[in-house]
Amino acid sequence: MHIILVSNRLATARTVVVTRQAVVAAVVSFFALVLAVAWLMSWVGVHFRLPFAESLALSVQQRQEQQAQAYLRDNLNAMAEKLGQLQAQLLRLDSLGERVAVLSGLDKENPAKPAGGQGGPLIPAPLPPVLSAAELNRQVEQLAAVVDQRSDSLALLESQLMDRRLNAILLPTSVPVRNAAIGSGFGYRSDPIAGVHAMHEGLDFNAPAGTPVAAAAGGVVRFASFHPEFGNLVEVEHGKGFLTRYAHLATLAVHTGQVIRRGHELGTVGNTGRSTGAHLHFEVRYKGVAQNPAHFLRRDAQLARLDR
Repeated sequence: MHIILVSNRLATARTVVVTRQAVVAAVVSFFALVLAVAWLMSWVGVHFRLPFAESLALSVQQRQEQQAQAYLRDNLNAMAEKLGQLQAQLLRLDSLGERVAVLSGLDKENPAKPAGGQGGPLIPAPLPPVLSAAELNRQVEQLAAVVDQRSDSLALLESQLMDRRLNAILLPTSVPVRNAAIGSGFGYRSDPIAGVHAMHEGLDFNAPAGTPVAAAAGGVVRFASFHPEFGNLVEVEHGKGFLTRYAHLATLAVHTGQVIRRGHELGTVGNTGRSTGAHLHFEVRYKGVAQNPAHFLRRDAQLARLDR
């Protein structure tokens, strides 16, 4: 950059060459001078306790403290809100756990609070101390751990209850004929027709012809037709290898492939097939092997009620 200086005092014009480096140096020097002057004024003001300098420093300090307090207050509010959410979640888990435990019939770890009257003079408790951020954070972490533990316990309780419900659905625990006398039991006996020692693989219910016969458990009808020895026969598959037979029926009320529930009417008591009188021959088989039906019918009554 060329600058031409013209003046009445100069005999000739002068030319001044300004380079880029000179411009940059001038700008840097200017800003350095401004910073130096500002630092000098600040030092003089603080050193000699000038009012405007003290007020400026105090204002900066107060602004920093306000920002720090606002940040701390926001964090405390967030942790307090989280603590309240965890406490509410814990109360819901406790209440749900108690209801599930009662429904499942399982023993609870904590006994129920004794019912009865309560009272006494009102003595207000002192206000709780203000918690620090570290203490509040510690309580949040402890409560979160308790909530996780209760959630795991409730999940285990739910799994046990589900297993019991599955057993209630699958196991033939309901009596197929109500108010019926027991005839021949499970095991070896003298065959009523041939008169020889033979195995009886079921349980006989003596009831008048036409008495309704109900399914001992839910399942799928595998067979519903006439059998040369069993007469009118219904076989129900319950899953996991369990099957029940209902023989010598007078009538059939279901068909092959039908899905039924516990207590569904399968037919009526009769005297069909190889039989000497009106009765129901009831069998329970597990993976093809005959089981004693009395072992299932004597199971806990609560287990049979879970499917209702």
